[in-house]
Amino acid sequence: MPNRSQPETPKSLDRSWHLARTPEEMDVADIEYALIRCFEAFGHWQAECLASVAEFSASGPENALLHMIRANDRPKSVRDLAHMANRQDIPNIQYSLRKLIKGGLVAKSGSGRSGVTYETTQLGRNVCDRYADVRAGLLIDSVGRLPELAKRLPDAAHTLDLMTGIYEQAARQAATHRHRPGRFGAEPPTKSSQRRK
Repeated sequence: MPNRSQPETPKSLDRSWHLARTPEEMDVADIEYALIRCFEAFGHWQAECLASVAEFSASGPENALLHMIRANDRPKSVRDLAHMANRQDIPNIQYSLRKLIKGGLVAKSGSGRSGVTYETTQLGRNVCDRYADVRAGLLIDSVGRLPELAKRLPDAAHTLDLMTGIYEQAARQAATHRHRPGRFGAEPPTKSSQRRK
């Protein structure tokens, strides 16, 4: 008996391409593209939800930073934020923090390399609270109307955490075994080959 929660792919559709040559590769490619689309949709939602409660234009990652800073109402360093978001682009995080500070949502305190922390201002806390209200009324309400989806969210979150670990490990291996420039394709010309010309 087929699983009704998983619609079958019509046999006329060709799912194979250069990143999906085997059934297993096809399944991973499907989840990767679902991740890309979900990430973009999540960014759209964050931007629109924030715009509905504050006159502040922010990207999805900037909005996420604001809420991570607000989490547990404790100051956080750039290193804390990078770790929480699994990001390595410290200059981009610092740019976003300057934007949040300029908007009056975040305050910076401390000095030195390791003593600087960031926390939400009263305005920032108010914005976060209003954001949470809109989120509950629109997003959480929509999820609640789909009980089967709500039941699957813990497993989905666990699956994404597992995939994050797999991607991180694969990235480390790829970085460890990176080839020299020119290893593939045309070899760079050597001095002897240039002299022969």
